[in-house]
Amino acid sequence: MLRNGAAGASSPSGKGANRPVRVWCDGCYDMVHYGHSNQLRQARAMGDYLIVGVHTDEEISKHKGPPVFTQEERYKMVKAIKWVDEIVPGAPYVTTLETLDKYNCDFCVHGNDITLTVDGKDTYEEVKNAGRYRECKRTQGVSTTDLVGRMLLMTKAHHSNIDEDMDYRKHTDNFGKCPKSHSPWTGVSQFLQTSQKIIQFASGKEPQPGDTIIYVAGAFDLFHVGHVDFLEKAHQIAKRPYIIVGLHFDQEVNLYKGKNYPIMNVHERTLSVLACRYVSEVVIGAPYSITADLLDHFKVDFVCHGMTEVVPDKNGSDPYEVSRKLLPG
Repeated sequence: MLRNGAAGASSPSGKGANRPVRVWCDGCYDMVHYGHSNQLRQARAMGDYLIVGVHTDEEISKHKGPPVFTQEERYKMVKAIKWVDEIVPGAPYVTTLETLDKYNCDFCVHGNDITLTVDGKDTYEEVKNAGRYRECKRTQGVSTTDLVGRMLLMTKAHHSNIDEDMDYRKHTDNFGKCPKSHSPWTGVSQFLQTSQKIIQFASGKEPQPGDTIIYVAGAFDLFHVGHVDFLEKAHQIAKRPYIIVGLHFDQEVNLYKGKNYPIMNVHERTLSVLACRYVSEVVIGAPYSITADLLDHFKVDFVCHGMTEVVPDKNGSDPYEVSRKLLPG
């Protein structure tokens, strides 16, 4: 969806039409989820080079309230999204023509929701009036409010293959309500996975001769900077790494995590992981214990695991036993 003109508008620098189209996005990018990634994916598709400005903790606290993650953590998270070419730390909360010109950007892109300053002004008013604003669709079925709601409600209704119960609906109705809301379901929503969405997020690249196949497995729930650090380190193991992430089904994760984990279901976790620039492929519903067949099927060279506790499988066995025996340590 475009607004105030078409993508590829003439550059403020006056250069020719063959100049790469530079796109600007900005935001808090706190508790980054696949909705943020999808917005950046859409923005990148409107041009050739995507620059993302990330606000400081101070700016966010002034206009919205304190962020969950620090600015350094948020910078790292945005850098790890594969459609981002460059980030600008400490970008101003209000987007101006001066900022777009400073980074030689043709236009900025934002989702089809309004963003206001602390005094109620549209943060994109100036660039909208100048015709240098584009709009993309928000990703239905996810929001930071939704994720916080799942953590607070302590139910498992967000897991895949579990029917929503009336108790969950009652609590989420209350959680999502506000005085002027038209739908009590707006605050907490359910994500519907499609094959098209997976295709949009997937790299589509198969391993090539000379690639080093690295397999990692886990829940990767609420994909965060710790996951990014781990995948970055795994990526540094080889000159030409091809990282495959095995994601466990929700019921499997709940067995070893307990409570109402995972907070995001396997379909949502798939998109979150696929958006990371260090990941080449995802196995949806990978077995908890790594098998010889899995290692052979994907021609795995290395298996990596973080410095966290390894919970035994249901039969008490080490889920990494086979990989320890068959692969170099």
